[in-house]
Amino acid sequence: MIRLSLVIATYNRSVPLLAALESVVRQDASPSEWECVVVNNNSQDDTEARFAEFAARYPALHLRMVRETRQGLSHARNRGIAETSGPYIAIIDDDERINAGFVSAYIRFFDRHPEAASAGGRIIPEYPSGRPAWMSRYTERPIANPIDLGACERVFPAGRIPGGGNMALRRAAVEKYGAFDPAFGRVGGRLIGGEESDLFARLARGGETCWYVPGAVMWHIIPPEKLTAEYFSRLCYNIGVSQRLRAVQDRRYGRALLAEGAKWCATLLLALTLRPCRSRRLVRMRTEITKGLVRG
Repeated sequence: MIRLSLVIATYNRSVPLLAALESVVRQDASPSEWECVVVNNNSQDDTEARFAEFAARYPALHLRMVRETRQGLSHARNRGIAETSGPYIAIIDDDERINAGFVSAYIRFFDRHPEAASAGGRIIPEYPSGRPAWMSRYTERPIANPIDLGACERVFPAGRIPGGGNMALRRAAVEKYGAFDPAFGRVGGRLIGGEESDLFARLARGGETCWYVPGAVMWHIIPPEKLTAEYFSRLCYNIGVSQRLRAVQDRRYGRALLAEGAKWCATLLLALTLRPCRSRRLVRMRTEITKGLVRG
């Protein structure tokens, strides 16, 4: 019986997808307990053919691909959830790899914690071209979103939520609170986010708990093209746009602007403690987020 359904949305990234799937097929959980559904979100490359060839090598595993024609990460993830059957749902991205105990860690966790609606695990950034000198722990977060809350299971602290590429949900919670809002999330090459924040905010308003599961480990592979100044500025600007969209929807835009002012104070103080290259990039991050929040 399927206990956990793993969902991977993909768009024009056949090579990273296959690398991610190489880690998926090495799970130590029994093949009868999990399935993996890849959602092809209108890819124009060779994703479909390469997945079919890959899946044929593992006939004993529940690997399949479905197509979602509505463009956007939220649409794709929602399609994946709708296509699956397990009482537990884990979501990863196509630019990462997971440890062999990933699936079994989430199954054990949800079995032990019937009160838990959602969970997230460790996220470890991996830089094939090297970690750039300008990167501090503050500017790393929008790019790689590292998460390590220790070796023990615990409730996520206030203000923190799982990373989008390593989160798990109880299906009953999705049925009660809904899945991802298509008003948020990336669409093609557009770097809008906020869909995870929106979902976890709904769960929190419902009084649900979200837990950290250290045994579910994901390595987020950051290619060189995501370390350029242009990409970083565009990413941060769209973080601001995403924050604006959520703030307007929740009728708290004024509060969001006040909070941004406080973040500027913290940013300038932190900049004084960093090396010049890191300080400049931190100020750039705040500048672009503010621009997106105000103009977006």
